[in-house]
Amino acid sequence: MNFIRLAGASLLLAGAAACSDRAISTEASLSAAGSVASLDKGGTTDRTVNMMDACDHDSFAAQNPPILCTRNGGVAFNQLIGQLLDHGSAGAWHNAPSQMDARVGLTISAVNKGGEIHTFTKVAQFGGGVVPEINALLHLTARPECLAETNFVLPGGVDTDDVVQSGTTLYQCCIHPWMQTVVHGKG
Repeated sequence: MNFIRLAGASLLLAGAAACSDRAISTEASLSAAGSVASLDKGGTTDRTVNMMDACDHDSFAAQNPPILCTRNGGVAFNQLIGQLLDHGSAGAWHNAPSQMDARVGLTISAVNKGGEIHTFTKVAQFGGGVVPEINALLHLTARPECLAETNFVLPGGVDTDDVVQSGTTLYQCCIHPWMQTVVHGKG
């Protein structure tokens, strides 16, 4: 049941992104084939965050306008919306890991392993994204960092960011704002 709810939330977010007035680039991003999350617990090698979702192509494509989803099967769009209403998030739409340690100077690669478009945006605090309908459902206010975001990661694409300071850095998807990662930078 939780899987179905998470997949539905992803579909809702993808649909909401398609309904947004914000332009999203359709140029291909770098491929991240075969990438897996680092098992280095000490944070001494470059790190990978997998951006996941479980959108259902047919129900997302049926939205007006259609929402990009390259997956077959998964969580129907209306189930995603139901999960958001019931839980404020959708479990299949998540960043893995949700927190990590990383040494200053390393690179974090955020790999889109899902079927929808995502972002990996550094924010001062977690909050709303670029899809007004999702922000309204979740009672969130859009983060200024999200409103300025221009790097939308297509399925199979990757975004990178360098760990430049010690301390805590927050990242979220500006389309699916419950997709969050906390990075603990170590000097």
